[in-house]
Order: sequence, then structure tokens, then C-alpha cells
Amino acid sequence: MRLVIAATGASGAIYLKRLLHHLVEGGHEIHLVLSAYSKQVIHEELGTLKLPSGIIEHGEKSMNAPFASGSTHFNGMVIIPCSMGTIGRIAAGTSENLILRAADVFLKERRKLIVVPRETPWNLIHARNILTVTEAGAIVLPASPSFYSHPTNMEELADTVVWRVLDQLGIPAPNACRWRQEDGPSPR
Repeated sequence: MRLVIAATGASGAIYLKRLLHHLVEGGHEIHLVLSAYSKQVIHEELGTLKLPSGIIEHGEKSMNAPFASGSTHFNGMVIIPCSMGTIGRIAAGTSENLILRAADVFLKERRKLIVVPRETPWNLIHARNILTVTEAGAIVLPASPSFYSHPTNMEELADTVVWRVLDQLGIPAPNACRWRQEDGPSPR
């Protein structure tokens, strides 16, 4: 798959780290865009983000990326984590940087756009912006980890959200804990 992965200035850099880890294992073509604020959050939360080899990184101020045009086909875009400010700007269609332009392209071309907000609680403006991007075709997947897999560390906990992102992209997540009604969660 050809994928665009972006991160904005919300807390939750571990979700980005874990998603990149799982995608690189699958051999996908990954284009990455980090906002300036996401870089600050990454530094605060992770220290450094060591990018796996093969990831193609683009600057957020450049529009010289293939996914900034609807004429180039990509399978999906994930903004993880996605700040509420970014969701608001997507809802308004501002397209003022590469992340916002790409989100606009994915919506207009009816391609898969997944936004992963971590913000809580929401105010009415947040809720209305979430409604707007959902009506426009985005998938809103809040970073709400599950606990029935009995995660033993932060990476396992973050993976419970990342597995849901992979599911939405149609990418197998063989280690995902799946709920089975008869017995409870399946073992990992």
C-alpha cells in the first residue's frame, strides 16, 4: 500500500511510533509529514523518534509531494496523533500546509482519511468539527486504548489503538487481541 502518515501537535507520539513500526514490517510505501508542533511533542514524550529505513519524509511547508495532488493515487492517510486544531482546519478546508492539503485531497478524492484525536474532554467546537470531517468522509478514531488484552507496558497499550488503525486501512494485524463473545478476548 501507498500511505501518508502525519502527526500534529497533540500528545500521543507513541501512537505514531508504534504505527510506523507495524507499517514498516508490512513493507508498505510510507510518506511521513510531521508538523513543527508534533516534533516538539515527540521530543517531550519520546526524546527522539528513530525513523525506520525506507520512510520518505516531507516538510510540512512544502507542497512538492505526490500526495498533494489528486492525480497521484495513495491508499490512505492517517494523522496520528491529530490535534483538535488540525481537525478544525481540515473541517474548514484551509489547506495551508502539506498535512492539511493532503487531507483535503484525500477527502475530495474519496480516499481513506483517518484522524486520531487524543484530546479530552471535547467542547462543542470540537464536536462540530468532528461531525464536519466525518460527514466529509473522514474516519475519526479517537486514541482510546482497550484493556481486555491485559497490556503490560505502554507499547502494548498503544498497540490497542494502532491495531484499530490497521483494521481501518485493511492491513492485517496478526497480534491484535480480538474479542470473542464465547470466551472473552482472544490471546495475543
